[in-house]
Amino acid sequence: MLNATRRSFLYGLGATLGTVAMTDLMAAETAKATPAGPLAPKPPMHPAKAKNVIMLFMEGGPGHMDTFDPKPELTRLHKSESKLTAGQETGFKFFVGSPFGFNKVGDNGIDMCDQWKYLSDPYVANELCNYRGCQAESLNHPEALFHMNTGSRLGGDPALGAWSTYGLGSENQNLPGYVVMTEMALPQGGPGNWSNGFLPPYYQGTRLRPQGSPILDLAPQQFKTREHQRRALDELARLNAQHLTSLGAEDEKLNARMESYELAFRMQTEVPGVIDLAKEDAKTLEMYGLNDSETETFGRQCLMARRLVESGVRFVQIFSGGWDSHDYLERGHTARIKSVDKGMAALIRDLKQRGMLEDTLVIWTGEFGRTPDNNKRGGVYSLGRGHNNQAMTMLMAGGGVKPGVVGATDELGSSAVECVHPIRDLHVTLLHLLGLDDNKLTYFHGGRYKQLSQFGGEVIHDLIA
Repeated sequence: MLNATRRSFLYGLGATLGTVAMTDLMAAETAKATPAGPLAPKPPMHPAKAKNVIMLFMEGGPGHMDTFDPKPELTRLHKSESKLTAGQETGFKFFVGSPFGFNKVGDNGIDMCDQWKYLSDPYVANELCNYRGCQAESLNHPEALFHMNTGSRLGGDPALGAWSTYGLGSENQNLPGYVVMTEMALPQGGPGNWSNGFLPPYYQGTRLRPQGSPILDLAPQQFKTREHQRRALDELARLNAQHLTSLGAEDEKLNARMESYELAFRMQTEVPGVIDLAKEDAKTLEMYGLNDSETETFGRQCLMARRLVESGVRFVQIFSGGWDSHDYLERGHTARIKSVDKGMAALIRDLKQRGMLEDTLVIWTGEFGRTPDNNKRGGVYSLGRGHNNQAMTMLMAGGGVKPGVVGATDELGSSAVECVHPIRDLHVTLLHLLGLDDNKLTYFHGGRYKQLSQFGGEVIHDLIA
């Protein structure tokens, strides 16, 4: 007589013909109700405050004391020298006061330097949360970029957008779940900032080019009809399926390539309508700054971000470079603020007017902050700032965050001193707002279950409304 265990008995019940038939019927009904595939929508792990994310990444590290965190004491010490402390290289540094004035804007005590002309409008400013307590780890641009975007300083790990689409899927199966836009130059670290890492390739960010067709080969060649393309893809799928069967095991990369062909076919129908800004009225185009060469690039990308989220894209990321002001701080930050101010304010205003801001989380951040002092080289004052991983500033709006100022830095802006949290806690909080639990959103790789925070973190409840 066979020695049947409880496990084998239960397994046998699940293998009966009636159970198989019932499972098949239930699967068929589910397939009718929801799209299939790796990017099909998935329910959140707990009630979510945000459904989508638009991340505006200011590459180079904006000076927090020059944007949203004024330091009167630093202004008083402007150009006074400070000796380096023991253990550092010999020499002197000198303090650099901000070249900008500051104003209180809106109803929640947000400080802004006087270069922000559009973001300071109370209709927009009242939605902003200024978080001053985050601390980075690396002082090196590529490492810090990887850390803020992927949770790892080393590169090669999945990006925030990849984890988000892995956990929630996408609301539109004819568009990528994760879209990235850049200026002419890629950020340091390149595509590693929006990589799928060790997650399946479906979750990698899709970059839209800043000039020409946003996606190459978006329009099919004139001699090919949709029916012709469909027959070719069906034949290719049949051959790939035969190849998979001959392998005797799943091939993740081949499956992803097959899925990418199908997505590309669907995108040819959907994407042209989403990226066609001619459908927007003249007032909207002007609001985003598309009539000004200094604001056109970033403004166009912000408008595209709104249209992508409106069409069901889960995570959109825009990289804007040029914030690394070691010298010529006033000139550099003035130009960069002007380039992003109008588009960023328009994005928040537009989302708010359309009733989309409530469940769309907008984030403005860099990879780290700046120092209150700078090196004195050859006896000459250099009016800029060094890299600072102990203090930075970021803005958030919508998506369940609480408007107002959260956290603080010391009187000179050297270090965060209130509501201090590492980047991993920020990541855990962003996932939490999306209805995802970092400790449960894991993927088995390299012999262990991995997660965005690397080894766990805590939700920053002070940021949540």
